[in-house]
Amino acid sequence: MTKKKIKRIIRIVLLTGTFISLFFVPWIVVKAWILPLPETIQEQANEAVENGFDGIIIYVDKADKPPEFYAAGWHDKNNKIPANPHALFKIGSINKLYTAVSIAKLANDGRLSLDKTLADYLPELSGRIEYADKITIKMMVQHRSGIPNFTDTKDYWASPKGSNKENLELILDLPANFEPDKGYEYCNTNYLLLSEIMDKVLEYPNFQFIQEEILNRLNLKNTFQSINDVNIDDVMSGYHIGHPFDLKTDDFGMLATVEDVGIFLRALNDGSIFDGDEKRIYSSIYEYEHKGWVPGYQSIAKYHKDIDAVVVQFTNTTDPKLYYWNLADVEYSRIIKIIKNGQEK
Repeated sequence: MTKKKIKRIIRIVLLTGTFISLFFVPWIVVKAWILPLPETIQEQANEAVENGFDGIIIYVDKADKPPEFYAAGWHDKNNKIPANPHALFKIGSINKLYTAVSIAKLANDGRLSLDKTLADYLPELSGRIEYADKITIKMMVQHRSGIPNFTDTKDYWASPKGSNKENLELILDLPANFEPDKGYEYCNTNYLLLSEIMDKVLEYPNFQFIQEEILNRLNLKNTFQSINDVNIDDVMSGYHIGHPFDLKTDDFGMLATVEDVGIFLRALNDGSIFDGDEKRIYSSIYEYEHKGWVPGYQSIAKYHKDIDAVVVQFTNTTDPKLYYWNLADVEYSRIIKIIKNGQEK
């Protein structure tokens, strides 16, 4: 067989594989991916709404330039209120970045040890969480504990619990998913336990520490612990496909404006949020970007070193099969391409 024929066969196999892959990708994602790239971010925001999102907010912080804000769709579609780029939004697991920074600061101060175990700090969990005497703080920060994830329990999001205690009870006495430090599995229980440990070490609520050591330092006035701490009209509505009601009033953790998240992310990546050895400690335990998801709310927060830009995207529509999670990724990647294209001109 000639080299030409071999190359032709390989090309056919690759193309066939691509078409098979596309067959299993939801059409809304494929459509968003193949559309011609707009010239502006605002056009892309408008396109995201046309592709199915009820609303979108985008923040772009390019080095040495004023931040840019974009919005499209609805802040509240029932009351026909347009999307507001300065609205509060439920940031979901982006809050893990704030927790990890706090852990690094407490470790640097000697108030907490990354090598001490879950049992050292919460001895009452010995015998209730497998390997509690072997799971270290560092393993929990890095999702290498093997502790079961409470949000993975059956039908969790159909009837979420209202407190750390209730959430923790969902996984007590269950076998570990793997031995400590022998695998990786993203796990919200890790960060629930870290928050409990910080409360115990500090002897006051850990969000007060976040407020004093992170938010106040960066002059962030629009980041909050709970929906109960804000004016509900300032919060962007959230919608879940198949669920008839606005999810705005459900209490699912931290809220912030897109600008507050962007300022925090810039400080995290340039190191200005850290003192002393904190940055080294942080780099050894966690990442510098994150996504977030709670019903009705998706978020992406990343720093792009090659273009020296922080880009944060909020979308207020989710779905049971996570198609909109993938759709958000596509919309975000197109925004980055638009920014890069603009810098090349």
